[in-house]
Amino acid sequence: MSDQSAADFRSRARAWLQANAPRRGPDGMEEDARGQASIPEQKAFQAKLYEAGFAGITWPKEYGGQGLTNAEQIAFSSEAQNYSLPIGAFVIGLGMPGPTILELGTEAQKQRYLPPMLRGEEIWCQLFSEPGAGSDVASLQTSAVRDGDEWVLNGQKVWTSGAQHSDFGAIIARTDPTVPKHNGITMFIVDMHAPGVTVRPLKVATGASPFNEVFFDNVRLPGDAVINKVNNGWAAAVVMLRNERVTIGTAAPARTSPLAFDSLSKLAATLGRDDQGTARALAGLYARERASGLFGQVLREEAMAGRDPGARGSEAKLAGAVLGLHAAEVALGVLGPAAAGSTSEDAQTVITAIIGVPAGSIAGGSNEIQRNIIGERVLGLPKDPGVDRSIPFNQLAVGTQKR
Repeated sequence: MSDQSAADFRSRARAWLQANAPRRGPDGMEEDARGQASIPEQKAFQAKLYEAGFAGITWPKEYGGQGLTNAEQIAFSSEAQNYSLPIGAFVIGLGMPGPTILELGTEAQKQRYLPPMLRGEEIWCQLFSEPGAGSDVASLQTSAVRDGDEWVLNGQKVWTSGAQHSDFGAIIARTDPTVPKHNGITMFIVDMHAPGVTVRPLKVATGASPFNEVFFDNVRLPGDAVINKVNNGWAAAVVMLRNERVTIGTAAPARTSPLAFDSLSKLAATLGRDDQGTARALAGLYARERASGLFGQVLREEAMAGRDPGARGSEAKLAGAVLGLHAAEVALGVLGPAAAGSTSEDAQTVITAIIGVPAGSIAGGSNEIQRNIIGERVLGLPKDPGVDRSIPFNQLAVGTQKR
């Protein structure tokens, strides 16, 4: 694409965003405070984004994408950083199952599922973690048993974001328990409205319910629901986990977060916290926030240019989680000792955000798992011993499985 074409696309994107999206103000807040958009509002906005030619920019046209280059994607992403796009319900689908289907799905799957995803018609979730298989995802016990041309799915998943709104999910299940745990897994597409699917919200420490537990009781899956190949689901899971960590780690900084530098600086000024210690802490937070944001930008642009970040997505994911923990410490310093008894709405908002911070060190793979991945796949350090890698799964005492 020529420089002129890129400039024209950027100008068109800027004009559309100015006319259709809430802009972030100088302090990071939205100029038109609309609050959290409802699911119908998010679907409508995603549809408008698609009709304007700004959804699936680099996805092939035959699957509903725009068929454009990485230069257009970079141009749009750069302009969109100044706006708050109400499309949170689609982040998982477009960032994780969507790219995985694009890479590993059948032609029929791509034709059926990708266009509605881009048009905002269908919402997706990811179903990996289980009560007995969190960091060690390959120890999952949800089973899928072949029954003629179909599969029968039974089990439980947990910590599933957006399941209550989802139309479809990408799920991994055990299809052969007689082989080592990584070898007997298959990835499926599951209809979240099918008989036997039950979604229950999980309330976390903040009082919110951003996650769910999902139960599958004799849920029937068609034979063509398999993503990739039967018993090759771990390879598909690795692709999706890579997409997940890149999506989480390279997300544009949430300047509206109560723990962001902009928000805490404003709060410090309101509380009259102008001492050197507070100023130093805020300056340090700004530096870390900026460094993390720039690293995420580098990975985004590499991905858009067709260079797979690979395990470096774990670096960005870890950096974001560590930044959150540091921001919580700075926030406590800004609030001071009186924070615990404060009835101020601003203080309560910050305290709630602090309580929620540890989740970022677990969701999408714990910090410890990310450090292992970085050590082994980025730094080339020896792998941890895996004594169970060659033992058939049905001979392992894992999770709630009994010998």
